[in-house]
Amino acid sequence: MAKTLGLHILADLYGVNPDLIDRVEDVRHLLESAVKVAGLTKISSHYYQFHPHGATGVVLLAESHISIHTWPEHGLATVDVYTCGDPTKAYKSMDYIVSSLEPTRVDKQVFERGLVGESEDLEFRSTLLKV
Repeated sequence: MAKTLGLHILADLYGVNPDLIDRVEDVRHLLESAVKVAGLTKISSHYYQFHPHGATGVVLLAESHISIHTWPEHGLATVDVYTCGDPTKAYKSMDYIVSSLEPTRVDKQVFERGLVGESEDLEFRSTLLKV
């Protein structure tokens, strides 16, 4: 039976309080906390403060990565959570971020990544993707 190796969640968070996403310190605290809450393994991280508004950050994980890019002047944050292994960790991390930022609207897409397993399943999947 085929299985996927990773889960990738992309979310656009609208109607976020600008004060929660304007400063790099707040973005850092948000992502670092999301890593801890989900039980993920941090390798490194990098954050950047934009001027006059917004911040971005990425946490490199043993399981993959979490990133955020913010536009406080629009109340918008885009978030990317990709983990391999236990898919519940990706959901826990994203749920923490969403509940912390309390957006008025969330547009989310979830992708299963890295299909491996029986060759018949892989050939069938490849045929579907060629369309």
